[in-house]
Amino acid sequence: MRTIAVDDTLNMADTVRGAKNPVMLGPTETWWTTRTPDGVGTLTMTRRSIDRIEAEAWGPGAGWLLNQVPRLLGRDDDLTGFEPDGRLGELWRRKPFRLARTDRPWDALIGAILGQKVQTANAVKARRLLARTYGDPAPGPRKGWVLPGPERVAELGYFHFHRFGVERKRAETLIRTAREMPRLHSLDGLAPEQAKHRLQQLRGIGPWTAAMVTAVTYGDPDAVPVGDFHIPHDVAWLMADEPRATDERMLELLEPYAGHRWRVIRLAKFNGKAPRYGHRLSLTGDGLHLGR
Repeated sequence: MRTIAVDDTLNMADTVRGAKNPVMLGPTETWWTTRTPDGVGTLTMTRRSIDRIEAEAWGPGAGWLLNQVPRLLGRDDDLTGFEPDGRLGELWRRKPFRLARTDRPWDALIGAILGQKVQTANAVKARRLLARTYGDPAPGPRKGWVLPGPERVAELGYFHFHRFGVERKRAETLIRTAREMPRLHSLDGLAPEQAKHRLQQLRGIGPWTAAMVTAVTYGDPDAVPVGDFHIPHDVAWLMADEPRATDERMLELLEPYAGHRWRVIRLAKFNGKAPRYGHRLSLTGDGLHLGR
């Protein structure tokens, strides 16, 4: 185990819960298990005061994880040019945050691909079962599992995912991506837009998945997951009092904040969901299917 203390006013409020982000947050505590360049590791961050965060890490990847803490806290996030006004500005003054970055594209790809066309709860469950079945025990005092690396996933067949509730299309996309990971290591040095372009060269990865990956991996402030069922409605509800919106309307409303559109989307999430009525969601992600 290694421990550090971070004296900073950076907050821990922006790390996304759910299937698309490997970092899980409580109000004062974070736990993260991942595969670092140095091996598996577990990290916990605990807020001790308004400006002091204590981090502990275990396993071969402990050093890498502790070095990553400032980025997880948003130290690299650049707020230049983000000057919201009106209702958006009021919400920003009440709930300011900095965007975290994990620099672990494989973790983000697993979450985003499993999150295609399904509700978040189902994707979270599939991700958890994948880790427990084919991953490794997480080092440290808290029982947990590390997601399997791309080499292990590349060995699987689509039928191995049936028990997780993952249909053939998503399973094959994940397996295909795992086999391509040796050629995708250069993602580490790319700008978010370049990374999104590279990712979308892979069959089964579209704009929604690529944006979700760059938002998590790079803290991409301008990621826009086009094709999501809920996000356009939430953005329109915050910015125009419109309970329903298309992707085109969402992009129109976000245009004045180009460069910071993911930040606005996050604020729309904080604002609360738009009123739900009309068609019922059955699938989301890269391709939508709606039912009544």
